[in-house]
Amino acid sequence: MQPLSNIESLLYFSPEILLVIFAAAVIILDLVVKNRESAAVAHLSLVGCLCTFAAVLFTHFSFGDEGPVSLFLGMIRLDVFSTFFKILLLLATTATILFSLRSEELDTRLKGEYYALLLAITLGMFLMASSTNLLMIFISLETVSLTSYILAGFLTHSPRSSEAAFKYITYGAVASGTMLFGLSLVFGMTGTGDLAQIAGRLTELLAAGDIAPLAVLIAITFVLAGVGYKIASVPFHMWSPDVYEGAPIPITAFLSVASKSAGFALFIRFFYTGFSASGLMEAVDWSFMLAIISALTMTVGNLAALPQQNVKRLLAYSSIAHGGYLLMGGVLLSSEGVGAILFYLVVYLFMNLGAFYVVVLVANEVGSEMIDGYRGLSSRAPLVAVAMMIFLFSLTGIPPFAGFFGKWILFTAVLEQGYYWLALVGLLNSVVSLYYYARIVKAMFFEDAGEETDRVSFSTGTFALLSVFVIPTIFIGFLNIFYTFSNISVSVMPMQ
Repeated sequence: MQPLSNIESLLYFSPEILLVIFAAAVIILDLVVKNRESAAVAHLSLVGCLCTFAAVLFTHFSFGDEGPVSLFLGMIRLDVFSTFFKILLLLATTATILFSLRSEELDTRLKGEYYALLLAITLGMFLMASSTNLLMIFISLETVSLTSYILAGFLTHSPRSSEAAFKYITYGAVASGTMLFGLSLVFGMTGTGDLAQIAGRLTELLAAGDIAPLAVLIAITFVLAGVGYKIASVPFHMWSPDVYEGAPIPITAFLSVASKSAGFALFIRFFYTGFSASGLMEAVDWSFMLAIISALTMTVGNLAALPQQNVKRLLAYSSIAHGGYLLMGGVLLSSEGVGAILFYLVVYLFMNLGAFYVVVLVANEVGSEMIDGYRGLSSRAPLVAVAMMIFLFSLTGIPPFAGFFGKWILFTAVLEQGYYWLALVGLLNSVVSLYYYARIVKAMFFEDAGEETDRVSFSTGTFALLSVFVIPTIFIGFLNIFYTFSNISVSVMPMQ
């Protein structure tokens, strides 16, 4: 199918257009509303997410019979893969807005800008999942990065938040510059920014001896710096703990799930489409380099989490480790490996957002993010404590929770390709992670709360939202949907 012109593409671009419209509407409404305590801007943002979700479904079924559609003269691709990530990102954004409504950290005077930025960063992540041109990839990545810097430092009264934003900007600028240099090398070697053509041209140039395999490997390494920064993989993870600790809890939850998901969407789109040709893989075997990064990422993340006392910082290092698990599927760059990544991202969405929601609730009641604040939680709020235990055991990978099935599929895919050592490293790291997750469980169920013995009462809406994360964490692993995710991964392949 020929790429659609700019005018023809507008109909299929309606989800992104709606995000822009609602972001502007949120700012205007914030100027009009006199009561700063009003939740009107948050409710309008939720309506925006709902309308965008409807538009995503509309555009998906519009092209369903015709197959993938290339928009704006080949800059963006609309396919099942991009639809999957748009829905995933909308779920994360909606959950973040709901968390923000219950968080006591945020300044009510700045809620308009806050929710507008959330919609803006979602727009950038939509583009990251859909971009098929090198220029569009970089623009979408910068859109997400710039809004992330502001959201990370949104607590202007907190020195930790300002420090988080400064470190985020510093590392982000270096990673973006490095990635841009790698993209320029790819463009210089191939003469095209279209991902669908890059693999073929690189294969031809390598076969003819016009370029050296080392040049391709260097370009891939530089691009990996930018992508690795978004997914917080070693050695580009150093910003993550400080940013996660200093940012507002809802934003920390959002970055840990949505930013990582968008980063992996870009990773899969770029490498699965542009660098997975068999001839190219034979000339430049960069999958082993990814395997090393995967092993180091999960190991560094888990070992660094062991001594942490701040739960947000602990979950930050945990997020790094889970990025290493996800990279195990990226090592294969096959439909099975990509399908395993997609399934794990869905599982990770529910269990990690659920854990951060409990962090929000505890921080509101206790005023602390430390593990000590969870002491005796089972006697003060038993349902919340049980939910947190489910999320933590699922993050560990203990059966029968969803995290176990996610890791099982990842490990199985890796073992089938002969990476036995990588699967062993992943298994050992899962055992290590049990220790620091169990510390929180121990504090909740086996330690005395001291003076904090009064029972905490939460609203029905709080438990309803908590159940939205608990139920999938328990039952989603039993659904036989892995083959569905494998089929989604096939749609990433270039259009003929």
